[in-house]
Amino acid sequence: MTAAQADLHIDRPSVADGAALWRIAKESGTLDLNSSYSYLLWCRDFAGTSAVARTEGGEPIGFVTGYVRPEEPQTLLVWQVAVDAAYRGRGLAAALLDGLTARLAAERPLTTVETTITPGNTASERLFASYADRHGAAVTREVLFGAGLFPDGPHDPEVLYRIGPLAF
Repeated sequence: MTAAQADLHIDRPSVADGAALWRIAKESGTLDLNSSYSYLLWCRDFAGTSAVARTEGGEPIGFVTGYVRPEEPQTLLVWQVAVDAAYRGRGLAAALLDGLTARLAAERPLTTVETTITPGNTASERLFASYADRHGAAVTREVLFGAGLFPDGPHDPEVLYRIGPLAF
């Protein structure tokens, strides 16, 4: 953890964090925004596979949401990563991702992290490439969902990034 992160705390989200996570996602400008209800459910049902960064006063300022794939229980799918604009550029997204995967690896076998990234989202591409480097893992990429699969209008394809095997 860097000096800029020293006054921050990373832990599991609670239902009370759902509204803040929704706001951070909405203000990110890059994430597909889910309903506010889904963030409340996520904080209830997937808190164990998600992480939130808090200020010293307990205010959520960043998060990673994820879940363990039912058919691949050693794989964490990272759904969303977002950091409040006032806290960007401090390595917080990387600290959240590292903290979450270290916690999960201590609880269960974890060999792979997956995420999807739309083409041109260079911040996410860099985040996950640097994560792979830190953990001595390879990255493979393939289109998971082509643009034509999305029923709600124009949408870029979602490219699956598969990172592994992981070394903890």
